[in-house]
Amino acid sequence: MKFKVGIIGCGLIGKKRFKNIGNYGYVTSLCDKNIHKAKKLAKDTKNKILIYDKWRNLIDKNNADIIIISTVHSELAKILLYCIKKNKHVLVEKPGAINPGDLLKAKNLLIKKKLVVHVGYNHRFLNSILKALEILKKKTIGDLMYIKSSYGHGGRLNYEKEWRMKPSISGGGELIDQGSHIIDLSNLILGDPKKLSTKLTTSFWKTKVDDNAFLTLIYKNNKIAFLHASCSEWKNNFEFQIYGKKGKIFISGKGGSYGNEKLILYKMKKKMGKPSEKYFYFNEKKSNSWKNEINYFYDLIIKKKFSNNLNSSYKTLKFIKNIYKSNNYDNCS
Repeated sequence: MKFKVGIIGCGLIGKKRFKNIGNYGYVTSLCDKNIHKAKKLAKDTKNKILIYDKWRNLIDKNNADIIIISTVHSELAKILLYCIKKNKHVLVEKPGAINPGDLLKAKNLLIKKKLVVHVGYNHRFLNSILKALEILKKKTIGDLMYIKSSYGHGGRLNYEKEWRMKPSISGGGELIDQGSHIIDLSNLILGDPKKLSTKLTTSFWKTKVDDNAFLTLIYKNNKIAFLHASCSEWKNNFEFQIYGKKGKIFISGKGGSYGNEKLILYKMKKKMGKPSEKYFYFNEKKSNSWKNEINYFYDLIIKKKFSNNLNSSYKTLKFIKNIYKSNNYDNCS
């Protein structure tokens, strides 16, 4: 079985989706407001692909079983809602919307529909994260205590002029961009946070959104996550550390400019002192998370596990919007 896939949005993420379409699908149609982007992307395959500059036309032509939505944030929700009404399976990029209420609307629309809708918190599908979850399931590092994560990049020339720095389009700055990934991963592991302390700053870029987010999240049984997301990191960096009473998991890199993926498992000895170390290398030049995620998505459809992750995505987005409000970034809340 192979699914017909339509991709709406042919920018950076749309290209990644196109090039990692997986084993159970093939692209039949592409759409971008800048039709030249769609045409250029279509040249990367020998398959005949229909090209559109209006997303409704792509959906209404009914030439796709699955729609991947990889537009700017402000466009995500209205396309998602339209796809559900048209009975399409949907993979929509995170955060899925800039208004949390739109994710609840989507969830309500799905009642009694046999559809799979997935908000693409792609970092859950990094090989290193999948390995970490496997280790945690075995209780190898004991009861968990806290998480530390640092995630950031250095922007690029004229970055402050890009859509991610325009709150009406992006819904926020670095917190909603890269910060949402490490919040999602922390919540996946520790549950829903009960208390928080946060500080957002606009430290370097001349913009109306945050370029740094510093978060302390407190969970049940006083488990804590210390998180920092930054677009003034200068050298691209992804680190995620999970501390237990018997050891810790250290993850770094995620392919490409962030460096090769690596996981180190540290296990404490009975006599304490220097722990044992076990290294896991994931030496792809590019992350396999895109293929891991789309294959997971296909699997849900094939096995008729009609489901969605809209509830957890709603909680994450609502949480982010509350942080913006409490930090007086009213244009992002």
